[in-house]
Amino acid sequence: MNTFIQDKIKSFQENYQNRGRLLISCPDQPGIVAAVSQFLFEHEANIVESNQYSTNPEGGTFFIRVEFECEQLKEREEKLEADFQEIAQKFEMQWNFTYGYQVKRTAIFVSKEPHCLLELLWEWQSGDLMTDIALVISNHEDSREVVESLGIPFHYIPASKENRQEVELKQLQLLKDYKIDLIVLARYMQILTPNFVAAHPSRIINIHHSFLPAFVGAKPYERAYERGVKLIGATSHYVTDELDQGPIIEQGIERVNHRDDVESLKKIGRSIERSVLARAVKWHLEDRIIVHQNKTIVFN
Repeated sequence: MNTFIQDKIKSFQENYQNRGRLLISCPDQPGIVAAVSQFLFEHEANIVESNQYSTNPEGGTFFIRVEFECEQLKEREEKLEADFQEIAQKFEMQWNFTYGYQVKRTAIFVSKEPHCLLELLWEWQSGDLMTDIALVISNHEDSREVVESLGIPFHYIPASKENRQEVELKQLQLLKDYKIDLIVLARYMQILTPNFVAAHPSRIINIHHSFLPAFVGAKPYERAYERGVKLIGATSHYVTDELDQGPIIEQGIERVNHRDDVESLKKIGRSIERSVLARAVKWHLEDRIIVHQNKTIVFN
């Protein structure tokens, strides 16, 4: 990683050393917000952002994301989490504290098409994607030069159906060695096995085209052109065992018309994919997403 990016991360960690986030989901009932607010007040924390949602105030599920400032937060973390156990048990909460200075470490997987990778690298360089991009893994050499020019390790691992298990063992070891928190599939054109996915629940983000109507299989842009579609788009989602069926994080569309040929559709599609994936990754890094069943609650 180059010095410029290191300085940006260091500055962010200093500025947010006392910033915490709390994500909660639980059965909805009166008193949840009051209890959480009172708890943070008693621990000398000041709430700076709070978002909440209920699927149904009578018998539904309640979700809340609270961001707060607390002096000497690093020294208080252990007590904060221990003391919160009582409230969590009372309201049957699933909960998680995260801390601003703990910048997540990201691995990007890419194949031949670089547009999503390049967008993530640009957002990262500009400081809008606050993460430590620890490495890039690819089954092609095409992106090595641009990745290594930024001081990011590039690992070329040829992959196919025939050697998938062997490849994933190497990938899993790299993810462990680099202590990766998030995996981004930036147009990585290989299917992950259930074992790989199970090792990283709700921590693998994918991007793919999503035409209206949808075109599954090979040459989707050609088939969309033949049908004369008027909207094309992209979907970013968490990866599950069911191919492209994981919880959706973000989607985008753009109108097209009869003047757009196949190449125009591909160009427009790449633009949508870049922006949709970048937003999804950013929201994950900022702990703005709660996965509920096969859906996401996104507090953006």
